[in-house]
Amino acid sequence: MKIDWAALGSVFGVSLVVTVGLVTLFTLGIAGLNRREKAAAQGGSAGLAVTGAYVCFAACAAAVAYGIHLIVAKP
Repeated sequence: MKIDWAALGSVFGVSLVVTVGLVTLFTLGIAGLNRREKAAAQGGSAGLAVTGAYVCFAACAAAVAYGIHLIVAKP
């Protein structure tokens, strides 16, 4: 049995980068919603933060949908 270490390393690297990216996007979305709550408590508005949060969540959903598509798609 021969293991292709280069391919294994490539899969590991891409998985690590995508995972960190998704976690970062989701964290930015949560931070944007948190700013909305702080602004509402102070009587202000945080429309840009909320819009950014929704964009981050949409990007996360799109990445997950693309991953599912890659797994399920038939050639």
